[in-house]
Amino acid sequence: MLLTILDIVIAGILMGGIYSLIAAGFNLQYGVAHILNVSHGEFIMLGAVGAYSLYTFFGINPIVSLAICGPVIFLFGILVHQVVFSRLKRLSRNREAFEGSSLLCCFGILFIIQNVVSLAWGGSERGYSFLVSPVNILGATFAANRLLALFFALVLGFGFYFFITYTRTGNTIRAVTQDSIAAQLMGMPIKRMQALCFGLGALLAGLAGVLMSTMYAVSPYMGLEYTIIAMIVVVLGGLGNILGSMIGGLILGLVGSITAYIHSGFTLIAYYAIFIILILIKPEGLFAKRSSGRS
Repeated sequence: MLLTILDIVIAGILMGGIYSLIAAGFNLQYGVAHILNVSHGEFIMLGAVGAYSLYTFFGINPIVSLAICGPVIFLFGILVHQVVFSRLKRLSRNREAFEGSSLLCCFGILFIIQNVVSLAWGGSERGYSFLVSPVNILGATFAANRLLALFFALVLGFGFYFFITYTRTGNTIRAVTQDSIAAQLMGMPIKRMQALCFGLGALLAGLAGVLMSTMYAVSPYMGLEYTIIAMIVVVLGGLGNILGSMIGGLILGLVGSITAYIHSGFTLIAYYAIFIILILIKPEGLFAKRSSGRS
């Protein structure tokens, strides 16, 4: 019984750590840039496809790929923001109009990235074998790649939390998230922060994609599922609350691990049930912070 509990908890923390990275980036993009990025999963897919390609064609270790794919996807995210959303914001009458228009643009970005990768890389699922040897922990057995992914997910998650909490740029991001009008009146570079946060959201998604590629098959169509999971985690943790979304990711990972142990088909049912219950009972999320700021 103890081994079963240990297996469930470690598997839950593993997926929860990855969900936290995904949701923190998604929440960051909305909380600061006011973009409900439904193409978020495609940046996860880019990280996974990039890691697969680097490992398969060039023999580059996926852990090294974190340092390659991450910065590339970060710059790509900033480029997308500057080319699409920065101009769209100038053309929008108000924040509500911008959010509606940006949502439509995100659907376009989703299909463009998805189809470009499908044409260049192929549409089938692919996977690679990396550190699949078993590791025994207190009698429970785990694949080494899962433990490595867990380690890096936690390191990246804590690193991001440290950045947001203890650095000057992080303090600025939190100030803009809480009240963008006050932040702007105090001379904070709102536009620069919006571009930076969209890029950071893409970065976290890409890093999560690299880690997932070590465990699961990769395809150009894998992104949508994780976008939906990010939305569920954000609703769980509170829209605009980055720390709340990271805690929500760990909670959802544990819920998924428990339901998968009961029956693998129950996992998505449990996720959507949580989503619907929260929307009906506590739509602001479990850890929501009120913010009146607009920009």
